[in-house]
Amino acid sequence: MEKYFGEDWFQEKNIVVLGLARSGLAVSKLLLRFGAKVTVNDQKPEAELTGIEELKSLGIHVIAGYHPEDLIHSGIDLLVKNPGIPYTSSPIQKAQKLGIPVITEIELAYAWSAAPIVGITGSNGKTTTTSLVGKILDQAHKNPIVAGNIGTVLCEKAVDTRPDEILVAELSSFQLKGTIHFRPQMACLLNVSPAHLDYHGTWDDYIKSKAMLFSNMKGQDIAILNADSLECQEVAKHITCEIIWFSRIREVDRGSFVKEGTVYFRNKQGSEEKIISTEEIAIPGAHNLENALAATAICKAWGVDGSDIRHVLTTFQGVEHRLEFVSELGGVKFYNNSKATNAEATIKALESFKEPIVLIAGGLDRGFDFEELVPLLKQRVKALVAYGQTKEKFMKIGKLAGLNLLSVVDNVSEAVLEANTLADSGDIVLLSPACASWDMYSSFEERGSIFKETVHKLKTSLH
Repeated sequence: MEKYFGEDWFQEKNIVVLGLARSGLAVSKLLLRFGAKVTVNDQKPEAELTGIEELKSLGIHVIAGYHPEDLIHSGIDLLVKNPGIPYTSSPIQKAQKLGIPVITEIELAYAWSAAPIVGITGSNGKTTTTSLVGKILDQAHKNPIVAGNIGTVLCEKAVDTRPDEILVAELSSFQLKGTIHFRPQMACLLNVSPAHLDYHGTWDDYIKSKAMLFSNMKGQDIAILNADSLECQEVAKHITCEIIWFSRIREVDRGSFVKEGTVYFRNKQGSEEKIISTEEIAIPGAHNLENALAATAICKAWGVDGSDIRHVLTTFQGVEHRLEFVSELGGVKFYNNSKATNAEATIKALESFKEPIVLIAGGLDRGFDFEELVPLLKQRVKALVAYGQTKEKFMKIGKLAGLNLLSVVDNVSEAVLEANTLADSGDIVLLSPACASWDMYSSFEERGSIFKETVHKLKTSLH
């Protein structure tokens, strides 16, 4: 299989790395290692950036605080962008006009990896599914390396992989949009729901960016998709490799599905294997059942024994900030679902509980009205505590849902205290914001950590 941007390609090439952060720092050092002439540019001032002195000591040219007019010119061979930088950025616009390739670091990860790649994307469930796949492959002694959007720079791990390892990569639409030749051996699309439209501009661009995961796959490569998603069904029409499906509501000809409360996998020949009872799966909720089905399909396609899949599904307790149980106070259970940065993720969280819920929601205002939450607010939620830029929108939908217990607070810490006063023994207090965190917090991780810290402090103060 021919690989573009192989290690020999970079000798004496002029490359701009746009945006430092963690991925920029890693890719800059690797490009230098392969003989490239590297310039790093970030709009943030030097005082706000980490790793600059290390890069300078290696001989890498660093420009901080602005984008120079002459940064991009016809002598530049490649631009490697931080995934979060929009394509409206002036250096990217200029590079595209000059025909300079613009990529994210996962394109380099593919070029440099000696290990086959399993790529996993979706609007929701990426991290949980990626973690599950990594743990199942590890249980089966398949030598997985888990990296990507999950927290470890993919190219940094890929460059030293061996053919007997498997690179399990969580991939975002931001990363996939910056690919050209990227071709995983196996790839999974979990679902598609409105997200990051402020970045992509249109729903169509968002879906196309997700679908780029499959654009170079062919022959014996394997795509795994959600049979219950109309968007996944549309994407499948353009896939030219083998397809395996997963579904929690119907049987599929090839893939994983639920029948009579049990997860099965049906192979290419039509033989069925019983994997696990749905009641035995440790992580709660219909969305986590979908994640388990996706992980089952991926790992069975990789030849993993059903007993290894069953062992992990019965013991895996979930990922931090994804429907994470925090503590119980006076019969009230507190759950941290800070990763829910869109309404679809919050819907799935609300569907996971039968107990009355005190919901904490709010955050960055991306222009959504959240009215799709109203039916579940009526069915599952007894009280709503809102904060952040969208707090008034949540008060509006709370009233539409007929809730009597509605509160507005200034931050997540106050929300925990308010929710505790509204909750009774047997209730759930759920942080599931349905919004990004960036109006008040640097990340969903910081937001979730503050939620957990406040819960633990509250527990200490009550004892």
